[in-house]
Amino acid sequence: VVLGDRLFGARPYAEVLIGEIDGAPQGFALFFHNFSTFEGKPGIYLEDLLVRPEARGSGLGKALLKRLAALAVERDCARLEWSVLDWNEPSIQFYKALGAKAMDEWTIYRVDGDALGELAEGA
Repeated sequence: VVLGDRLFGARPYAEVLIGEIDGAPQGFALFFHNFSTFEGKPGIYLEDLLVRPEARGSGLGKALLKRLAALAVERDCARLEWSVLDWNEPSIQFYKALGAKAMDEWTIYRVDGDALGELAEGA
């Protein structure tokens, strides 16, 4: 499966913002919509934010997040959220500086691989 098929095929699963510096792509934000039953509104989930190492510190990451926040407001979303690994302190500090807060009361659960297949078969 080609990533382009998932993004631009008959059923796009996600959207991507491309961040450029001087006309050259230097980063991206891949996101999709989710839905909050608490708020009764959609949200945006940021799956990946990547800025090339040589472009870090340029403001590109902040610009991508600002554009994503603007999209969330334009689309009447209740929130913009993402996950970060607990050991990734530089990213955590970057996100906190932008006003993001940790959702410590929530725990992520995942079913994948063989367990996903087994769950599907037992459904």
